[in-house]
Amino acid sequence: MILGVRMGQSRKRVGVDGSVRYTAYYDDIRGRRRSAGTFTSKREANKAWQRAEAKVAEGRAGDPARGRQTFRRYVEDEWLPNHVMEATTREGYTYTIYAHILNHFGDMKMIEILPSHVREWVGLLQARGMTPRTIRLTKTILSAIFTTALNDQVTVLHPCKGVKTPTVPRKPLRIITPAEFDAFYGCLPDDMSRLMVETDIESGMRWGELTELRPRDIDFANRIVTVSRTVVEVNPKYHPVGGRFLVKEYPKDKEWRRFRLSGAITAKLQASVDDRALAPDDLIFLYRVPGPPARTSTAIPADLGLTEPNGSGRRYRHGTLSAYAAGPCRCAYCRRAYADYRAERRSRGKDQPRPQRRWETDGHIPRRWFRDSVVCPALAKAGLDVAIRMQLLRHAHASWLLAGGADLQVVKERLGHGSISTTEQYLHTLPDADDTAVDAFARIRGRAT
Repeated sequence: MILGVRMGQSRKRVGVDGSVRYTAYYDDIRGRRRSAGTFTSKREANKAWQRAEAKVAEGRAGDPARGRQTFRRYVEDEWLPNHVMEATTREGYTYTIYAHILNHFGDMKMIEILPSHVREWVGLLQARGMTPRTIRLTKTILSAIFTTALNDQVTVLHPCKGVKTPTVPRKPLRIITPAEFDAFYGCLPDDMSRLMVETDIESGMRWGELTELRPRDIDFANRIVTVSRTVVEVNPKYHPVGGRFLVKEYPKDKEWRRFRLSGAITAKLQASVDDRALAPDDLIFLYRVPGPPARTSTAIPADLGLTEPNGSGRRYRHGTLSAYAAGPCRCAYCRRAYADYRAERRSRGKDQPRPQRRWETDGHIPRRWFRDSVVCPALAKAGLDVAIRMQLLRHAHASWLLAGGADLQVVKERLGHGSISTTEQYLHTLPDADDTAVDAFARIRGRAT
């Protein structure tokens, strides 16, 4: 026996009924005394602690008691606090775990969860109407938990292995055409939003990269942009200091990239920076508190007449407070009269005026605000039946480049894709991409007839 090193041992235990059993003890990798089980004979107990010590010596020992902890305890006490992930990933994973995973597996012991239980859970999600894409994402999170548990020797089985989820059909990308973009661009409300949208369609930057763009990121002389950061929106409880916007010193693909802009958009960006006297570290695209909506007077036609009789049989002239309050009429004229009355009182400090609503931001543009206040109204004004989002402008950038004959590898590096297969999905995505094939077929068929 080596001095200073404790050996395993078997201890005799006598039950209340006089039966004799033997418990095997060994020291784990941290030197803590652990049980390797209780047996009916001392010989079996000795073999158990010897096997346990052999595993410790090989560096792959596991504490059997850890597998008997509940799934909820492992996730809440070990996995979520110690698993390294992005702030936005942690926010999404935490929501999914509590919404769709813990309610099914939370009270089960880690060692008891089998592939059959995971298959049953997938079937329940499908029966609830969850989309195949969401089921696949949710199962991916569950699989990540058990991968860590298997590596930590909490379990000896990965219950997600071999479990299939419903097929996720791959839908074709809907790419906006240049004509549709021009119609949308012409309906944007101001110069800043037009510059922002034009920069996005010409650069293909992601939303977080675009809204984090600063003058120091652009070499105006050589028309080169360096994408080295991105900004993400998170719930304040997942932010290191409780904020809403988190700037990361690397883009999504974890690598800086450089690409060239056209002379026209570079000149517009340079003019915007100069006109506003922006410092190198200022945001080029800044959230501005929208002003109060302009009110237009609504003329009341002379032949409009009176409101319909109310419960007491009274009628009132349209466009008056009485018509709105006692009528009660909710036509455009009566609602305008009441709105003007309330606005006039608020301007004089009466009726406890509510302060104008604004987004909580450090200057970065909130994605949802831009969508609801800029993009959607412009789409409606242009009469376009297409869901243009800022991400779709990035798709259009890639598709237009490839349709124009740009090299596939150049487009991949320009957009920061990790794989060439990601870039290939933008090939032949414009509506007229198949015209050459149709024309070729028509020529051959025409020759036969």
